[in-house]
Amino acid sequence: MRILLVEDDEMIGQSLQKALKTHAVNWVTDTFAAEHTLTLEAYDLILLDLGLPKRSGLEYLIQLRQKGVTIPVLIITARDSVEDRVKGLDCGADDYLLKPFALEELEARIRVLTRRKQDRTNPLITYGDASLNPSTYTLSYRGITERLSIKAFNIMQTLLENPGAIYSRSQLEEKIYAWDEEVESNAVEVHIHTIRRKFGAEIILNVRGVGYTFPKLKAHI
Repeated sequence: MRILLVEDDEMIGQSLQKALKTHAVNWVTDTFAAEHTLTLEAYDLILLDLGLPKRSGLEYLIQLRQKGVTIPVLIITARDSVEDRVKGLDCGADDYLLKPFALEELEARIRVLTRRKQDRTNPLITYGDASLNPSTYTLSYRGITERLSIKAFNIMQTLLENPGAIYSRSQLEEKIYAWDEEVESNAVEVHIHTIRRKFGAEIILNVRGVGYTFPKLKAHI
């Protein structure tokens, strides 16, 4: 696996480059160097620090996702607040690991992201007028195509894979939050509102007192 490590701490950079000896690790110390490197070589994973000189890791991550770059990104940082973790994941990170960390845990996270990348090569998820692309996090519906945040994508994937099934808010929360993340009280409603605003209210139906569903197509007799 080819890994791009974006880390300005010399000791951490050298240690990771040496420790991850089963991978081809290219280490750069700022996001502009990372940006240039990505134009020269293809990478399977980016390990990204947040507190970087010249431009923050978060700003770079947002720019990557806006450009449609789908390389998995694992944030490695000492910023341990729930707000920072949620912001990093919502801005397009695939995982978030706090410093200091054990090498074994980093390797395990890398393996998980490798499996996720392989899963994203699966065909489009389609039903009726909706088409969900796991490799680009885009949703197409009735002539409109938009990129979704990871959590909004997970909601749509859950609903689209089981059209007609009704999911409660708590069931959808399980789909969009990791076990150790703090659940925001209205997160599901906020993401559904965003999806409806982009594609129209009819894309997700609210079953009063029960939950949410993607409308099942009517059978023609």
